[in-house]
Amino acid sequence: MNGRVLYPAVDERLGIAGSGAIACGLAVAAAGHGDVVLWARSQSSEDRARANVEKLCAKLDGHEHDRIRIVRDLDELHAETFVVEAVVEEHEPKAAILSELAGHTADDAILSTTTSSLSIAALAEATGRPHTFVGLHVFNPVPRMKLVELVFPPEADQATRDRSYALCETLGKTAVEVPDIPGFVVNRLLFPYLFSAVELMVQTGLEAKDIDACMTLGAGQPMGPLALLDFVGLDVSQAIGEAIDTPVPESVQELVRAGSLGRKTGQGFYNYD
Repeated sequence: MNGRVLYPAVDERLGIAGSGAIACGLAVAAAGHGDVVLWARSQSSEDRARANVEKLCAKLDGHEHDRIRIVRDLDELHAETFVVEAVVEEHEPKAAILSELAGHTADDAILSTTTSSLSIAALAEATGRPHTFVGLHVFNPVPRMKLVELVFPPEADQATRDRSYALCETLGKTAVEVPDIPGFVVNRLLFPYLFSAVELMVQTGLEAKDIDACMTLGAGQPMGPLALLDFVGLDVSQAIGEAIDTPVPESVQELVRAGSLGRKTGQGFYNYD
């Protein structure tokens, strides 16, 4: 598809509010199908996003970083018809930016969130137009991961549902509609397992690499639980654990307090320097 078309039925135009790993990954995944506008809050965020986008695009054939326009003004999203919020995994900042987006986009534009654990109904309420809202939980790395958990508030109309499924299909994703419960399906099942691996490491004195080797080589997991926690980010992992009411191991909390958040900071359960 050429130009701004993401899927032909309604000539969708995609905007993304955020500049982190999920936002950049989604922008790159969508850039194979049309132009994307990505909003960054600050100059430093813009610079990091541009570098991340170029790095991701270089790994993927047919993904052109010049199809992703990075902006600093929310007004630049006014013409987009499907806008995805992808900021920090906390209710207040997400609700605040979604409320702003409602004032910068057309009434029939779909607003969505990439939250992995927060209430979709509460975030929909923050927009003032829950009939055009959807939870669009994509998984990192977005260009590779096929699943999207779709979560609709009760007020979502049929057009919002149809357009959300169509967008996922165009992006080559498999959409599964899941209930609006903390953690949805994947994280509700995944994080108790990940945190149990941390507790086992503490109890036995095993090294992270040994537990991960057991689960990759013995259970066929593509990534061990400790490496996966580092990949997700220990701060994000802690937030998800709190959201789904699963006890967060003290060792995870200690690393978060120390600023050792995993791959993104170069130190977590592993050293990435």
